[in-house]
Amino acid sequence: MADEVHEATKFLKAPKSKRNEGEQLADTQCGLFKRPRMQSWATEYMFAVVFGIAGCFVAMAFTYFNGTITTLEKRYRIPSQTTSIIIVGTDISTTLTSGFLGYYAGRGHRPRYIALGLVVMAVFCVLTASPHIIYGPGEDALKLTREYVQADQLNATDDTLCQAQKSSCGQEAYLWAPIVLLFSGQFISGIGCALFYTLGISYMDDNSSKSKTPAMLSWSVFLRMLGPTFGLSLASVCLRFYIDPQLEPLITNEDTRWLGAWWLGWIPLTIIMLLSAFFLYIFPKELPSARARRLKSSGHESGGNSLTELSLSDLLQAVKRLAKNKIYIYNSIASILYVFGYMPYWMFTPKYIETQYQQSASTATMATGSVALAFSAAGVLLSGYVISKYRPSARAMAAWNGIVDIFTVLGLLSYVLIGCDDSDKATSMFPSSGGDDSCTASCHCEYVHYAPICSPHNVTYISACHAGCTEKTKDELGQFLYKGCKCIGASDIANATEHQFARQGPCPADCYNQFLIFLGVMCLLKFVGSSGRTSNLLLGLRCVSSADKSLALGLSNMIVAVLAFIPSPLVFGAILDNNCLVWGKTCGRNGNCWLYDTKSLRYTMNFLSASCIFASSFWNIGVWYHAKNLKIFEEEDEEASHKEPEQFELSQKSCEIKTNSL
Repeated sequence: MADEVHEATKFLKAPKSKRNEGEQLADTQCGLFKRPRMQSWATEYMFAVVFGIAGCFVAMAFTYFNGTITTLEKRYRIPSQTTSIIIVGTDISTTLTSGFLGYYAGRGHRPRYIALGLVVMAVFCVLTASPHIIYGPGEDALKLTREYVQADQLNATDDTLCQAQKSSCGQEAYLWAPIVLLFSGQFISGIGCALFYTLGISYMDDNSSKSKTPAMLSWSVFLRMLGPTFGLSLASVCLRFYIDPQLEPLITNEDTRWLGAWWLGWIPLTIIMLLSAFFLYIFPKELPSARARRLKSSGHESGGNSLTELSLSDLLQAVKRLAKNKIYIYNSIASILYVFGYMPYWMFTPKYIETQYQQSASTATMATGSVALAFSAAGVLLSGYVISKYRPSARAMAAWNGIVDIFTVLGLLSYVLIGCDDSDKATSMFPSSGGDDSCTASCHCEYVHYAPICSPHNVTYISACHAGCTEKTKDELGQFLYKGCKCIGASDIANATEHQFARQGPCPADCYNQFLIFLGVMCLLKFVGSSGRTSNLLLGLRCVSSADKSLALGLSNMIVAVLAFIPSPLVFGAILDNNCLVWGKTCGRNGNCWLYDTKSLRYTMNFLSASCIFASSFWNIGVWYHAKNLKIFEEEDEEASHKEPEQFELSQKSCEIKTNSL
């Protein structure tokens, strides 16, 4: 194999001038020190694998953040509206940078810019973990550890019982610095993503034959889709540890006051980001196989525009070309509407499962991060195989995207019907449940956090304080038992004393069957929806010229961020807030929502999402109409698939030698 690689390398060293010889050789050589043994790895397949694995780590970081956001809210008392602003920081920076980075960096050494994007992602990991490094675990977490509180004093620290005097909201001062650090991390992560995804996809498409692009895109997307599964799993493991693992907590992780070690996962994430950056950095500016194909088709050297040739007028001309491209515009609008409608299910599915079907956080996370994503991965792989094998036309791909939209709309409308009566009845839980408001007036429960208890009458109370409980003990099974609850059975004077107790936790609600039905529909939607990703991306890549490809990807990312990724979380976050029944209060402001009007939320959220995706299907019809002359696969690729490698010229043979060496 070494002789064949040496022969191919000699061919690549045969330009007309010695000055260009060194430049062209360096542009197609792999590795820091350009070792001959490294050159066999500079293939389109190897880049697709490395890029996909790195994309898996990027997705893992974002999903890990989403998995720990509830803990961050409790630790730093961040309101839900502020959380939404933090989350959209990524999309704000993507909006501001994608177009320019896609245009200017796309003409440079793209693998090195991609590696720079991963270094920026490593900085994002450090910034996100920095609030814990600066401020530590916090007073609320420390006072629930054995090192700070004696075991027999735990009852005294329980502020969920009826308070003899008005409770003070004199807690830790509201800190803006952690919010600024978290937002800064999210903001720069958008820059890293813009470099990574925009340049990575265009580099992969430019350096592979058109017939191989669908399969490689599918495998790359498949590897990236493993990231959310790993991210949620890592979050689940880290949150099982106390926020300060060196201390012994006096509560279990089932207690609502539990704060997990949310910062722990950012350490390995930072390391793997830097390692991924190194492996992408060593790829050449242009793969040898791509250069061989380019020489064969053009017959002369034709490297794209250099950085010195770029100007603002060139950028404006490129934008005008894209604005006149109806397929590009219609496909972008369809993507905007689809993303806007489906965004709440990407962000709030675990919360939706918890509130609608009364499932634990671990069960909701498992369903979202493993079961559903497995179907998404299967859909991507199957669609990539079908496109690579049967080579459908552009119109067929656009038609399938429209069918996916209609199928998704039907699935979302079915979510409205998959409700749980027991969960809907739980929304009647108020401080006055089972008794009169006057019985809690003397308990000063305004700042008591949500810690539900269940009475013998199967009525759930917001907290022991709202039930008027004055004592907390443990039964023979070690479960907490609240006594002296004057609001429980207050209407039954004869048996009031006998029934004035409650157990920790909400009253049981049997929603498991409805949860399984929802999970089945969700997995089917994930499978069908993901099958349209490869075709949608191919339409976006093929409808623009090679010179405008990086700009088109960056510009579309920017437009989708402005019109979908940024406003959608804010809109649906407001819908969640408007359907909140019980707020956790802090000094002068609301904290997190503890109880939602599940029925109203189910109707509002699903109908709005279905409406947006239904509108998206009409724009896919426009793509279908104008894509009749669009070529997804080039004719020479179809002919090449029936030839043996030995029939190619030496320039093409060098590409096949390197590829087959894998």
